[in-house]
Amino acid sequence: MMKTLSKLLSLLMITGLFFVSCSDDDDTPGNGGGGSDATILNGLINANLTLDANLEYRITGPVTVASGVTLTIPAGTVIVSDPGTENYLAVLKGADIDIQGTAGSPVIMRSNGQAGAWGGLLICGDAFTTEGTDAIAEVGGLVYGGTNDTDSSGNIDYLIIQDSGAQITTDAQFNGLTLYAVGSGTTIDHVAIINGEDDGIEFFGGTVSVSNLYLENNQDDNIDWTQGWNGTISTVYVSNTLDQFSTIIESDLENRNPTINNLTAISSSGGTAIQAKNSSGMTINGLTLTGFELSFDLRDATPASNLQIDGADADLADDAVFQSSPTNASLFAWVTNALENSETELAANITSDLTLNASVEYTISGPVLVSNGATLTIPAGTKIVSESGTANYLAVLKGADIVIEGTIDNPVIMESNDGQAWGGLLICGDATTTEGVDAIAEVGGLIYGGTTNDDNSGTINYLVLRNTGAQINADSQFNGLTLYAVGSGTTITNVAVIEGSDDGVEFFGGTVSVTNFYAENLEDDAVDWTEGWNGTLTNAFVNITINNFSTAIEADGVNNNPTLNNFTAVSTMGGTGIQLKVNSGATINGLTLTGFDNQFDFVDNGAVSNVQADGANANEATVYSSSTTEASSFVWATGLQ
Repeated sequence: MMKTLSKLLSLLMITGLFFVSCSDDDDTPGNGGGGSDATILNGLINANLTLDANLEYRITGPVTVASGVTLTIPAGTVIVSDPGTENYLAVLKGADIDIQGTAGSPVIMRSNGQAGAWGGLLICGDAFTTEGTDAIAEVGGLVYGGTNDTDSSGNIDYLIIQDSGAQITTDAQFNGLTLYAVGSGTTIDHVAIINGEDDGIEFFGGTVSVSNLYLENNQDDNIDWTQGWNGTISTVYVSNTLDQFSTIIESDLENRNPTINNLTAISSSGGTAIQAKNSSGMTINGLTLTGFELSFDLRDATPASNLQIDGADADLADDAVFQSSPTNASLFAWVTNALENSETELAANITSDLTLNASVEYTISGPVLVSNGATLTIPAGTKIVSESGTANYLAVLKGADIVIEGTIDNPVIMESNDGQAWGGLLICGDATTTEGVDAIAEVGGLIYGGTTNDDNSGTINYLVLRNTGAQINADSQFNGLTLYAVGSGTTITNVAVIEGSDDGVEFFGGTVSVTNFYAENLEDDAVDWTEGWNGTLTNAFVNITINNFSTAIEADGVNNNPTLNNFTAVSTMGGTGIQLKVNSGATINGLTLTGFDNQFDFVDNGAVSNVQADGANANEATVYSSSTTEASSFVWATGLQ
């Protein structure tokens, strides 16, 4: 996203002045590394640092703001964390954070759209906690707590935290916003915490107050406190639409009677609203609870009198009604406005199973790698938009899986943001290739190839790839769909590659088969294979209406005699239909070639018998019109344009 000179200069200034805070990724040969254009945040920030809202920042490990240092984050800044519990932003005791978001341009901290993907924001203060002075936090070894109840750790205005709340053990969890003994001198106003795997906000002691808090679909407690927190939360709206969340509020241990003013909580899946443990308590002025099976759960002999609700002891009756809060979701329109059309950038490294959300438009900025052992699932209707250029692609590494669940009515779409070429989708398998085991791809340093011809890299169904096929040099190109030694256990059906700058689909060895393939106006070859591919391509239609394309089919290298069933190619611009290099070949059952100047081109004096077309040697004089594949079969793809 940062392509302009001004952004580059800003990046150089930041990394030059704060090299301890920001580090560049090292590309590791063979792992597909490449890094994105995001500015890296990792390690200790030991001098005052102001981020640049024009840049996008990426957290790649623990980020800590040292004592005596202020981290300033201006309105509109986006910080994206790599997935993993080791990735978080922590403000150490004695440090400050100044988040300067506005209603129109909030600060956003997120990861890859998966709940629990990262550790969120943690702030350590010097106020009271029942754990005493210099307590050690349950995560990260952070130190917090003291005797200064008016301590200030800075300011937060208009902040959205997503995808956080990772659980490490039953006794150690990250939350969205974790406040360790934070003092009342800290101001926190307008915060939204969404899609967390653990708590939304948790107070470990302290005296800090929070105003205008929005919480949505956090899987554990939305608000949690322990260790004697004594502050105020004013104007809260909580929405839960998922099953098996814990509570809206959980309180534990010493009761220092914090106050909550105007709390509205709505559940569409039942559950418990407020749980108090170990004689903890609170005062709530203005409470609305809707859709909960149980309003209060008092544990460990906690008396109802510890919960003062609208001036009285908590009413534990099953039919008690609480409808006194004036808090309305419309007060948090700044959140929905910011996220309504949000584009969620896919993380550079997807290291655990991830299912995308079809209602979100995802972006690619730099290489996106699905790591060995991880599965990326892309549901029907999902759209992924990439920056253009050879640095931007989606690669499924050897040992990883991709599951594309498009349908005829809602295919998955991958395209560039400006109509210019990007790197497309690459899959690396463990099947055989003439390049041997653990070959290195011509792009990205990707590793592929092995001895497992029935290797499974996942399933693809109803996928449209547009604007792909970026060329690096004469010997290295990206395609629409690039299949590196992909095995026959992989299922690929209903794929369309449209308006690409290089090949549509290219097979580098492997045994995978593809059914129902459509290629339109690709500037190089529609179908290409090399390195001894031996699979089947069934029902393909190639439509060419542009000048200077290469061929409908190009084959090269060792002839393992792949099979093509029902292959139709139509050109309105002449050109060559099928080109065979070295000694390559194929068996084609059902072939239609229309409008080409030359139907076959045997480069390197390959034998015409290498191509068996409709039961006979390839023959330039033969009219080939036996394929049953028609363009109308691919309206699901072409009708989207």
